[in-house]
Amino acid sequence: MELAGQLAVVTGAGRGIGEAISKRLASMGAFVMLVARDMERLERVQREIQSSGGSAQAAQLDLLNEQSIAKFAENLCAHHGRCDILVNNAAIGSTGTPLHEMPPAEWDRLMATNLRGPYLMIRALTPMMIAAKSGHIINISSLAGHNPLPRGAAYSASKWGLNGLTYSVAEELRPHNIRVSVIAPGSTNTRFEGQGDRKDPNKKIQPDDVGRIVAMLVTQAPQSFISEVLIRPTQKP
Repeated sequence: MELAGQLAVVTGAGRGIGEAISKRLASMGAFVMLVARDMERLERVQREIQSSGGSAQAAQLDLLNEQSIAKFAENLCAHHGRCDILVNNAAIGSTGTPLHEMPPAEWDRLMATNLRGPYLMIRALTPMMIAAKSGHIINISSLAGHNPLPRGAAYSASKWGLNGLTYSVAEELRPHNIRVSVIAPGSTNTRFEGQGDRKDPNKKIQPDDVGRIVAMLVTQAPQSFISEVLIRPTQKP
């Protein structure tokens, strides 16, 4: 059990990529804190992990609410005193309209979830990693953070921003022996909010493809304090 004794926090853990990552980490021995807004979904994932012999706990958290994140971090520190792995996975998509037709409120909600949310999670949980002089933060980005995305400019901008945040935070945390990585999947077979494409699901990346990359990153010997992995549908791991 490569991750025995370690605690992982996964946002957006109630379905899709977050669920796959959580189950993968739990199967490797980590105690996984499953966080999202929907407790019903989280509790289902928790039961499935526990029925497979893993350890997990569901915790309701709203990435749009700074107090919700602060309270979660306070409880985590009080009851567990550690955070070894943080996976910032939760995200929403845009409605597929041109940028000049997007209401400012939709822009604000997308940026608050996809970019401000990871910032708040890093801000809240990094102090425990610094105290332990170890840790690994993994941000789930997108190929849209590298390529043009017509009718998805806001989503693309949020992922370009997440990439920049990742690279910069990696340099900030290097002296504390904390690694920061980013994974950029292409079109993935999930019920992703705002994703309206009609591509063949069998030709998309599957959620556990991302889970396997996370497993690789958290167990490989660190060659650097920043890692980036791009996953294209035609080049599945």
